[in-house]
Amino acid sequence: MEHTVDTIAAVATSMSAPAGISIVRVSGSDALAVAAMVFTPARSDRPVRDMDGYTGAYGKVRDAQGAFDEAVLWVYRAPKSYTGEDVAEICCHGGAVVTRRLLRACLEAGARLAQAGEFTRRAVLHGKLTLPQAEAVMGLIGAQNELSAKCALRAYEGAAYQEICAVRDALLHIIAQQSAFIDYPDEDIDDMDAEEMLSRMNDAAQRLQRLLRNYDVGEAVREGIPTVIVGKPNTGKSTLMNLLAGYDKSIVTDVAGTTRDVVEGTLCVGDVLLRAADTAGIRDADNAVERIGVDRSLSRLRGAALILAVFDASRPFDEEDLRVLEEIRAVKTMGVHAIAVYNKTDLDCVLELPDGDAALFDAQVSLCAKSGGNLEALIHAIEGAADLGDIRMGAAPLASERQRDCAARAFTFVMDAARALRDGVTVDAVCSTLDLAVGALLELTGEVVSDAVVSQVFASFCVGK
Repeated sequence: MEHTVDTIAAVATSMSAPAGISIVRVSGSDALAVAAMVFTPARSDRPVRDMDGYTGAYGKVRDAQGAFDEAVLWVYRAPKSYTGEDVAEICCHGGAVVTRRLLRACLEAGARLAQAGEFTRRAVLHGKLTLPQAEAVMGLIGAQNELSAKCALRAYEGAAYQEICAVRDALLHIIAQQSAFIDYPDEDIDDMDAEEMLSRMNDAAQRLQRLLRNYDVGEAVREGIPTVIVGKPNTGKSTLMNLLAGYDKSIVTDVAGTTRDVVEGTLCVGDVLLRAADTAGIRDADNAVERIGVDRSLSRLRGAALILAVFDASRPFDEEDLRVLEEIRAVKTMGVHAIAVYNKTDLDCVLELPDGDAALFDAQVSLCAKSGGNLEALIHAIEGAADLGDIRMGAAPLASERQRDCAARAFTFVMDAARALRDGVTVDAVCSTLDLAVGALLELTGEVVSDAVVSQVFASFCVGK
């Protein structure tokens, strides 16, 4: 990968809404020269080119038409900056017009517009960040709840990276020990017997398997768990959706069948992010429009990872409730989690599930969706069904599908090597397979990676980062 030295500029703050300040970031060998052309310090005895790193100055920004805003300039000298290059960050007022004008002035002064993720890419190229840390940066930016932010921060601090490096080093130790024993038979080098090799490979495989398992949980934390709220008509599904959302997202009336289509939303529920769908009541509908809604409800149920099955606790169990149970029973074999929600507990509770059907559910919760009564119990049940496990205990999951693919290939190679050793294959052939595992891990950490892979990683970044 070649190190670029040209100077780039971009808006580093959001422009989707007015804000108190905006920041235009400039990085590269001519960053301070560009800043000097667009920023005039209030103190004439402090020219921009002479400013020390980690210092700021108040002044005005200008372009060919003259000064147009007050601003503050911050200077970071290479290599002690985010990118490892000279960096200038100009803070102006947060209006879109002013911000765009300042960016245009920087471009006219000799910078070029940064590509997506180019600042962070330069940080990787200059050794300021590892590739996994760079991917964690996007996790921090895109975090939608506290747990996903914590996971991204752990990844940025290197928790998963350190675990990968430990596995890599363990495999390299096996390869080096066996290679030295074979290449230098006259030296006093201890041989590593097959039992010890298998023990070390099994430990490496278990570590990789744990990382892969945590990736699935981490993906749910980052992206949200596909969740469907189902039940017969008028059980309070839409009221529950609104309760979890914290505002009136779904229309609620006393008329059965009010919800005719799927209402979707991303909900933060405790430590869990849900990609939730409030669906039409499941029943044999006479109305053609309602039948379409029921079909869509069933389709969502069959594609969900978590089901919130809502029952009206104030009414006896009936055939429509049984239909809901049958649909849930059909998908439980696919590893779907389900929670029974007994709603309307502010009324007399008379509903009882048939014997044995309670086993369909990971948990059963009674609540009043209308008032929010016992909501904490439902949140606890959802967190339990999400099975956050090691993630809540501080483990850092792999941060991207790219990382998961590398770890999965390494796991497969380690398992192949262990199987070959048990089958009596020569040690040098076993070590060749372990070499492939190490290569996959080096690709994960970014120590051996192509320009194409790096470009793919940063393609999803925002421009200002």
